[in-house]
Amino acid sequence: MKTTITPRVRNLVLLLLAVTGMLFAGAGTASAHAALTGSDPSSGVVVDKAPTQISLTFSEKVATNNDSLRVLDPKGKRVDVGKPSNISGTTYAVQVRSGLPDGTYTVAWQVVSADSHPVAGAFTFSVGAPSKTTVSVSDQDVGGGLVGGLYGFGRYMSYAGFIVMVGGAAFILACWQRGAGVRALQRLVVSGWFSLTAATLWLLLLRGSYTTSGKFGDIFDLNLLGQVLQTKTGAALVSRLLLLAAAALFIAVLFGAYDKREDEEKRDLTFGLAIGGGVVASGLAASWALAEHASTGLQPGIAMPVDVVHLLAVAMWLGGLSALLVALYRAPADNLVGRTAVQNFSRIAFGSVLALVATGIYQSWRQLGSWSAFTDTGYGQLLLVKIGLVALLVGIASISRRWTARLAGTAEASATVVEERAPEKEKEKAHASASTKTADSSATASATASASSATTAAKAGVADATASAEADSDVAASAKGADSEEPGDSKRAAQLARQQTAVDTARQKRLRDADPVRFGLRRSVLAEAAVAVVVLAVTTALTTTEPGRTEEDAKAAKASSSSAATSSSGALTLDMSFDTGGTDGKGVIRLDLDPARVGGNEMHVYVQRPNGRAFDVPEVKVAFTLAAKKIGPLPVTPDRIATGHWAANGIQIPMAGDWKISVTVRTSDIDQTTVDKNAQIG
Repeated sequence: MKTTITPRVRNLVLLLLAVTGMLFAGAGTASAHAALTGSDPSSGVVVDKAPTQISLTFSEKVATNNDSLRVLDPKGKRVDVGKPSNISGTTYAVQVRSGLPDGTYTVAWQVVSADSHPVAGAFTFSVGAPSKTTVSVSDQDVGGGLVGGLYGFGRYMSYAGFIVMVGGAAFILACWQRGAGVRALQRLVVSGWFSLTAATLWLLLLRGSYTTSGKFGDIFDLNLLGQVLQTKTGAALVSRLLLLAAAALFIAVLFGAYDKREDEEKRDLTFGLAIGGGVVASGLAASWALAEHASTGLQPGIAMPVDVVHLLAVAMWLGGLSALLVALYRAPADNLVGRTAVQNFSRIAFGSVLALVATGIYQSWRQLGSWSAFTDTGYGQLLLVKIGLVALLVGIASISRRWTARLAGTAEASATVVEERAPEKEKEKAHASASTKTADSSATASATASASSATTAAKAGVADATASAEADSDVAASAKGADSEEPGDSKRAAQLARQQTAVDTARQKRLRDADPVRFGLRRSVLAEAAVAVVVLAVTTALTTTEPGRTEEDAKAAKASSSSAATSSSGALTLDMSFDTGGTDGKGVIRLDLDPARVGGNEMHVYVQRPNGRAFDVPEVKVAFTLAAKKIGPLPVTPDRIATGHWAANGIQIPMAGDWKISVTVRTSDIDQTTVDKNAQIG
């Protein structure tokens, strides 16, 4: 028998393939979630004396291993000694060999941030003077490649499995308890459990390679697996597996003892299953909150419970939506989902949306920190896409609510019609009973009853069901004839069995599609589910994207590092305009500081008129202030070298930082002014 794929199913499959393709296409190098905010020595700096250790400061705590911090000489050989250590707060250091010769050295680092994502980078510094080096300082490819793509897909499947399992079970308990006996819903919930379990095991195996080498061959390295089990993420994955064992027991009771109970006997068991299932679901949600974004940064004590509520609300809404879709499309004709179940889910979905809005606002503030981060950071841009999709989802859900209201009205009208036709049915029953007195009258009554039934069926709009019944009788008669044939004719019997199955399936589909209101509800719920698939994909991408706050910190640290590298490579030059307010009091100051690093420096100050000619002023003074460390102002009085040219040697800068350089210019006995500018020195 040939199977025909409807356009609706084909479009849904194409949508799922497109989303999966986007997941793999975007599986590049994972964005950093811990930013390097400082180092000693600084990036690009030239130091007179070789350091005894290299220290790096991050925006949050990180996890390290033996190879997390590596120091390489100009030939690429390691000169670090021992294991990296946490010397204070978020600063980590590694010892280096004593007596390093002059040249350029490379510091390469690869760590795991507190929110479970691997980060890496590299920079250089020089001892004595810069030299050629054979080491590339480009960022390392960590969290990307094939292993990174597989890890990202595993995360997507774990979220999808959690949502389907928790949301499907909640839909049965809270909305449609008769659904516990529907095989399609049973398969949906069980498939969610299998998906989450398989994805968790897969992530546990991939974790070691994902955070270190990125090689596919290291997936089954038991040493790496042992290291993973000792981390926060490994503990969270193991806890998730233990909770899934409890979830399996819950599912077995839900589709076993619970389904066999009568409606009145289900009340107590429903309460117990709801409490137990809620505890297990909350524990599973906490396995994400305890190991990812919510566990680090601002207010983790508030953020983790909020994250749990957010995940549960997503599961109740989107998982329940999946269960409703399956019930509308696959429930048997004699057990169609009713208006009460749809209305109950509508109320639960509305409450879930309110919870999502409240928790989402808090999470957005916590992860972004400013309005500009919505457009200036990758996390903010993805969040805007998610907000738009959720708004679209809510709009489609409002259409579904309208169909639900019409479904309720149709049900009430049907009940009224049944009540009005009840006396007619009683009369038909009495007439049929009286007609059994004689064979002839029985035949006449049967013909009359058949005609009456046909007329009633036509009025009720179920002619398709009558035709289906006739087809059933034909297939049954053929099957009976096949049973009377020789046992060797098994092909004919199998063919008739397939035909009978096809007829049954077609009859149930016709009965489900007979109500135009129910058909409209199915289409709107299908549209909701399609958008929900994309929302889940964007949410998964958000969990692997650097939060806006951290990205802005990283940009600031990078800019500071670049400024330090620029200033260490040559003279620092600052241009400042001034106006003393007197006659002929305007001009421009150019200050050169060489080499603009910690220690002794040479300074030249050039004073010029607006037309570029030298300005002969009677006095120039300079002061250096490091407000962050409460150092200064450190006064410097340069010597006059020539007209408009002043200089000073041996200016000592005690430490690196963002220094304020103030220049005071006097153009007459009473006219003077002070201008200043900040610059990174050291």
